[in-house]
Amino acid sequence: MKHITLGTNGPVIGRIGLGLMGMSAFYTGANSDNAASIATIHRALELGVTFLDTAEMYGPYLNEELLAQALKGKRDQVTIATKFGTILHRGDGSRGMDGSAENVRLSVEGSLKRLDTDHIDLYYQHRMDPNTPIEETVGALKELIDEGKILHYGLSEAGAATIRRAHAVHPVTAIQMEYSLWTRDPEAEILPLTRELGIGFVPYSPLGRGFLTGTIRSLDQLDETDFRRSNPRFEGDNLAANIRIVEQVDAVAAELGAKPGQVALAWLLAQGDDIAPIPGTKRVQYLEENVAADGLVLTDAQLATLDAVAAPVGDRYADMTPLGR
Repeated sequence: MKHITLGTNGPVIGRIGLGLMGMSAFYTGANSDNAASIATIHRALELGVTFLDTAEMYGPYLNEELLAQALKGKRDQVTIATKFGTILHRGDGSRGMDGSAENVRLSVEGSLKRLDTDHIDLYYQHRMDPNTPIEETVGALKELIDEGKILHYGLSEAGAATIRRAHAVHPVTAIQMEYSLWTRDPEAEILPLTRELGIGFVPYSPLGRGFLTGTIRSLDQLDETDFRRSNPRFEGDNLAANIRIVEQVDAVAAELGAKPGQVALAWLLAQGDDIAPIPGTKRVQYLEENVAADGLVLTDAQLATLDAVAAPVGDRYADMTPLGR
């Protein structure tokens, strides 16, 4: 697999990572087969996947613990990214945004313990806290970097002004946002900004929450607890309308003898060498398909076809407050 440096001075990683969220939270089958999830992580390492993405909120806590179990004796083979800021450690431990310096400290100590490691390679603020200046949050993160508890920090779903303010305190290594043929919002402002500042870009949900694989045609395929059941893009007439996107992706896949999901990932990789998507799966079969996208080359005509795909119908989130994903 091709490797890239994440940001100007970030870690060197395989350019396709692995998102671990669905192994423990939010999606159909979460937390139902840890053995299969661990086997998938092990296979990822064999295939050259070195960038593993988790968060304290996934479970909560279960996903970090699962990753630690999978990485026994293998910690030095990977770059671990985890996230803080959406659990109120200063309060009752419920969900909520807290970017205070005190919460940063409480969060990182918990993650270090659950991950069974002495450092976190990339530590993201999961969502921005409107009640805490970003300068306070980044000041605390800089202290953790100085202490060696984290090596780099990033921001997830941050606005352009916040990114600039954070970067002025201490350089941001990576920005994580939803980005795919299903969601192209970052192209307008965030991607140009990250390139201006030398920040890496990590697309989450690069397969459109599984939709771009072409396997989801009905909500009946999803568990009652699956968060996508309440996602506007999967509801009612929107789902039927959005299937047209998959049909266009599938047409390109047929030309290449590839899977639709591979085409969606290849399109993302073609957007720049500073992009490192983190498709999630808990099955070895789909992991192998995703990693194979690293070798898929799209022609200019195929890229133009995909660039012309219409935007999906429906908002990204029911309340447009993307706290969990």
